[in-house]
Amino acid sequence: MKIVFITGISFFMSLFSWLSPKPEETNIPLCHSGGNDMSAMAADPAFQQLHPAPLPFTYVGAGEMIKFPTPDGQSANAFFLKAKKPSNKWLLVYQEWWGLNDNIKQQAESFYNDLKDVNVLAVDMYDGKVATEPSEAGKLMQSANKERLSSIMKGAISYAGPKAEFASVGWCFGGMLSLQSALLEGKQAKGCVMYYGRPEQDVDKLKTLNTDVLGIFGSQDKGITPESVKTFEENMQKAGKKVTVKMYDAGHGFANPSNPVYNKEATADAYKLSLNYLKDKLKA
Repeated sequence: MKIVFITGISFFMSLFSWLSPKPEETNIPLCHSGGNDMSAMAADPAFQQLHPAPLPFTYVGAGEMIKFPTPDGQSANAFFLKAKKPSNKWLLVYQEWWGLNDNIKQQAESFYNDLKDVNVLAVDMYDGKVATEPSEAGKLMQSANKERLSSIMKGAISYAGPKAEFASVGWCFGGMLSLQSALLEGKQAKGCVMYYGRPEQDVDKLKTLNTDVLGIFGSQDKGITPESVKTFEENMQKAGKKVTVKMYDAGHGFANPSNPVYNKEATADAYKLSLNYLKDKLKA
């Protein structure tokens, strides 16, 4: 997740277009979406060089991997941290483009420890696959499919149950998914945090949101530009919804320690802001 120029900008626009297939691709099986608009760019070595491999890290802590059914007749995986006391409060955590790796599990545990008495579910959007190299992540991104992603999110929502109250958080690819998750959660949605993910710009869709949104972005981001964030703010206003935007003097992926543009101070401040927001929304 680096500052992206020329082809990189085009890739991000394709990456965060909610993965909409072309009409001629609608018969492609849900597990494979080869040949879509982002395939060539995801495999572009120039783009991959902007995403150095994550630093080696092994998560050792609480939590367990679980499986749950999805509406498409399949099943999905998630890393689950169950509240110590019975609770209908849930935080859905959405991964970066690498997949549900140990860094995301650690971040999920941080929220779990700080929120207290909230179930935390880090959803695996790649069906068990995790990339450790940019070329691998590019291939996984190429095979990501809108319908499958939606089905996984719906399955996670159903797993928590009809009485669950949801908040969501995600970074980059997961930032986009966090907002899409909030749209799918309906009246169960209580909060949404999106870190430098592509905002939904469809006003009619935004009108269906049942929560406000906390958006965390970077003024130096060449993929999710300040201009696109401004448009998002305007569209949320048109939809009659509230969005709070915090713009840091940083680039895309600034909260990822493996990213050369990692900004420790901005990351700490953004986490504090997100935590306070989530505590208020989940009354934790």
